Amino acid sequence: MIRMWALRIGLPMAKTKSPKPVDRYVGARIRIQRRAHGISQDKLAELIGVTVQQVRKYEWGTNRVSASRLQQIALALRVPPAFFFEVSPIMSKGPKVSARMREFVSSPQGVILSRAFAKISDRKVRRIIVTLVERIADH
Repeated sequence: MIRMWALRIGLPMAKTKSPKPVDRYVGARIRIQRRAHGISQDKLAELIGVTVQQVRKYEWGTNRVSASRLQQIALALRVPPAFFFEVSPIMSKGPKVSARMREFVSSPQGVILSRAFAKISDRKVRRIIVTLVERIADH
């Protein structure tokens, strides 16, 4: 309401900041790695000395992560800082991955499913599971 009033009378308004793609990407990598290690947002916040709300903002790219904070996060999640900037093969080659797909892969269910699927060494069994899931999704 105030913004509309200010615009109407010609007051200059600060541009609203939106997260930059790189900030969202780094945040998503933090979230994926945190979930892969089974670490809660509360625990990560405690490990790096920030609030849970700050961790959420980092993960969603709302707040940028400073170099020193990224180093702390990397130590807590046991990865090199470069991990947060690496482009995965899925993103760099082949078909585009939708936001929905990225969201699922970083969800608790996606992490659990990925871990369990990776433990299956028999290629035929993997193919059967993929076919089953595709059929279920089509119905």
